[in-house]
Amino acid sequence: MNNKIIKVGCSALCGSLATIASVHAGDMTVTGSADATWVSNNAVAGNPIGINSALTFKGSGELDNGWTFGYTIANLDASAFSSAAVGLTMGGLGTINLNQGDSGNGIAAYDDKMPTAWEEAWGTGLSTGVRLAVGGSASTNIQYTTPTVMGTTFAIMHSPSYGVADTGDKATANNNTHWDNATDVTLNVNPSFGFETLSGLNLFAGASQIISHGGAANVSDKYEAVGGVTYSLGPISLGYQVSGDYTGIDDGLEASSDASDYNVYKNMAFGVAFNVSDSLSLSYGKWEARKSGYTNTEGTNQIEENLRTVFVDSIQAAYTMGGATIRIASSSVENAGWDTSADNEATTVSLGLAF
Repeated sequence: MNNKIIKVGCSALCGSLATIASVHAGDMTVTGSADATWVSNNAVAGNPIGINSALTFKGSGELDNGWTFGYTIANLDASAFSSAAVGLTMGGLGTINLNQGDSGNGIAAYDDKMPTAWEEAWGTGLSTGVRLAVGGSASTNIQYTTPTVMGTTFAIMHSPSYGVADTGDKATANNNTHWDNATDVTLNVNPSFGFETLSGLNLFAGASQIISHGGAANVSDKYEAVGGVTYSLGPISLGYQVSGDYTGIDDGLEASSDASDYNVYKNMAFGVAFNVSDSLSLSYGKWEARKSGYTNTEGTNQIEENLRTVFVDSIQAAYTMGGATIRIASSSVENAGWDTSADNEATTVSLGLAF
């Protein structure tokens, strides 16, 4: 009799544990994509066919208090690790994100917010040399994001040691470069004020400071900033943004036209996109990237004479048929890499598949 009671009790206990495990178990999904392109590039001869594939693993779950967590791993061609991120959503307390490699935190998330039918104006197969806003996201970092209040969201990101390669758990790495820690702050605002016509208005801004350590010669703190606005009304989307980068490098060289003599970079970007239908979209994007300032004071009187600007233009179209998308971009660049003799044009045709 006692044996039967014990057996029933154990069975009941095992059933309860199984129930608890099933309630708290997370979910894992896998998505994939493949992209084949043909690039007609005036400056490059060779095989114009390129293929890219990617896999993304996403896990999610829920804690006893209702908070949710998520995990993302991105793999590129040949199953090469690309990035990983762990996020915790704490209800009305905001979110915490641990990020390694995907530039999804800090000002890097705002490097180019211009509306487009397919790719950024500088990302269609041309080598432009444009310097994007990166901030501290180049190294493993942690970011806190506030809940959205009256259309406003604030985030602060910190990387304890900028420039250090990504490490696994229970591992550390020394920073042998001239940088210490990095901190980014970003602000995103949707000031609709209750008006339907303003619901598509979005303002964003961000700043980054990367601290240089005392032992670094001719190096001061590095600063970056970005700001812009996008607006969507019906099928039309418009955008404008600017960004700047002070490298903090002062190498003491005499003034010349060499790229290393410049330590200030400025960008201006504009974009407009039009959804012709649910399947067809068109866009035009423009970037202007300038470099100025010398890494020594002796060259200040020659800044305007040697100032160079990179001009990038791209007209794009995309047509979607279920899980397949056909895309085409006609792009041009003047002074690529701040070289006045490096003008180029390219037409890129792409077939994208989503799984």
